[in-house]
Amino acid sequence: MKIGCPREIKPQEFRVGMTPVAAQEAVAHGHEVVIETGAGLGAGFDDDAYIAAGASILGSAEAVFASAEMIVKVKEPQAPERKMLREGQVLFTYLHLAPDPDQTRDLLESGCTAIAYETVTDDRGGLPLLAPMSEVAGKLAPQVGAWTLQKANGGRGVLMGGVPGVGPAKIVVIGGGVVGTHAARVAAGMGADVTVLDMSLARLRYLDDAFRGEFKTGYASKGYTAELVADADMVVGAVLIPGAAAPKLIRRDQLATMKAGAALVDVAIDQGGCFETSRATTHADPIYEVDGIMHYCVANMPGAVARTSTIALGNATMPFMLALADKGWKQACADDPHLLNGLNVHAGQLTYYAVGRALGLDVVSPQLVIK
Repeated sequence: MKIGCPREIKPQEFRVGMTPVAAQEAVAHGHEVVIETGAGLGAGFDDDAYIAAGASILGSAEAVFASAEMIVKVKEPQAPERKMLREGQVLFTYLHLAPDPDQTRDLLESGCTAIAYETVTDDRGGLPLLAPMSEVAGKLAPQVGAWTLQKANGGRGVLMGGVPGVGPAKIVVIGGGVVGTHAARVAAGMGADVTVLDMSLARLRYLDDAFRGEFKTGYASKGYTAELVADADMVVGAVLIPGAAAPKLIRRDQLATMKAGAALVDVAIDQGGCFETSRATTHADPIYEVDGIMHYCVANMPGAVARTSTIALGNATMPFMLALADKGWKQACADDPHLLNGLNVHAGQLTYYAVGRALGLDVVSPQLVIK
């Protein structure tokens, strides 16, 4: 199979879909790899590294899309990229279709087969291709939130860990999954007063047992959440429903109950955001203010640490990429029900139910598609 990796064109996105190591593995399996020139520079991989791995360098994204049977990326294809997709071509990347009707329409019209990193599962009920970026985003959330809290950026002017005689910042993390756990650990490590909220008592017990009071936990009832949010200096939104639009956890009218200059960090913005007032921003212009509350809603947070993120993502995606290339997408998905869960679009048909519910579109069972 010919595998293509174009340069990412989403603003301030420095990651790349294939590392030289992944390219070398694909070549060793007998596949041809084509990389757009400069695709890896943002993550510290120059063209020579790919050439040494056995890949070929092409001069444009158009050349990569035109020649490759499978496109491997990081972010969802942007509008110009979607025009280059064709019937029968496989797209393997993050998609986040539920809040994005335009992308969904374009993918359906292209006739391509689109497999989404974020809905591939594992035998433990996890999301193995989302997890590494969730870990990165979770660790970044307190860091960018602390920056947002600085007075020069419109925040409250509160130091995360305080100083002797002055208490630390109060941080509320809504969601105790991968993002929330890593956010809580980093925020607590910075000296903040941290509470993690979740609706799963089993998860709260695990967090209490595993981290032995490093941060507090609480049940995410509407009343208790509202109480903590009103007293918080920073709220990190870390709730995920796989493949579906994120639930709105804080309404606009609740902003009036919060401290002026408090920060909302929405890690779920890729799935539409979990605050009613969230809208996607970029690393170039990451924050905005609504009703006196600062919002940080960058849609590709891990892109800020592109080298770490690219290597971590490549480690996770490479086995699935090789399976798709070695067997063909249909046989690979037939052999692995977890990879089949990643199938979102095929030949003009939507194949992921959560996306269909979010967008009001008909869905075909992925099991029927591979038969």
